[in-house]
Amino acid sequence: MGILDGKNILITGVLSPSSIAFKAARAAQAEGAEVVLTAYGRRSLVERVAARLPEPPPVVALDVADTAQLDALAERVGVHLDGLDGVLHAIAFAPPGALGGEFLRTSWEDAATTFRASTFSLQALAGAVLPLLRPGASIVALDYDDGGASPGYDWMGVAKSGLESCARYLAHYLGPRGVRVNLVAAGPLRTVASTRIPGFGDSLADWDERAPLGWRPDDHAHVARACAALLSDWFPATTGEIVHVDGGRHAMAP
Repeated sequence: MGILDGKNILITGVLSPSSIAFKAARAAQAEGAEVVLTAYGRRSLVERVAARLPEPPPVVALDVADTAQLDALAERVGVHLDGLDGVLHAIAFAPPGALGGEFLRTSWEDAATTFRASTFSLQALAGAVLPLLRPGASIVALDYDDGGASPGYDWMGVAKSGLESCARYLAHYLGPRGVRVNLVAAGPLRTVASTRIPGFGDSLADWDERAPLGWRPDDHAHVARACAALLSDWFPATTGEIVHVDGGRHAMAP
């Protein structure tokens, strides 16, 4: 038996086989879950990636900035699953003008786009799937917490700080419904998205040096397992928490 046997899980953010969300979907299936994926725009691409999972799951369209799609999400997921026991939020985006040392010159439009996609989307997703969430359900979001400002990460860093606060408020408001909300703060991992962040490569050697357990930026499995564990019933009294999966780097002095 797997720790997610009999669980229905919705996973967002699968873009490629190297994405954390893809590894989390594979881990969830390995632990017995029924999985449905969401796709932003390029549904056919996500379906091709989904076909590489052990059991190719259904894919439903979702743009978290589209109110109509959010309003219809529960109905579209409900075609495939009769309820949800878990949701993985793996959604983040920042325009080039919000990254790469442009912090002082970033426009409100670029900052707002970053915030809506990377922070507010957690609240939007939780509200959209609320009719499907069963008592004891778990919402898990992917975070990045390096303990301070990361030059180049800029407004995405601000958005991730907001994501942490958003998760705490959701934990407060959804707790009476029996729904948990937690974050997994991963160390820097090589993905299609991360390689577009200016200066990303420079952080890898430093992270490995400072993390007491070391750090392997190409090994996504440990983050995927943490997501699967939090989506399971193994943390029934944990909510509003940030679980660091970063080799211990966050606990060390700068």
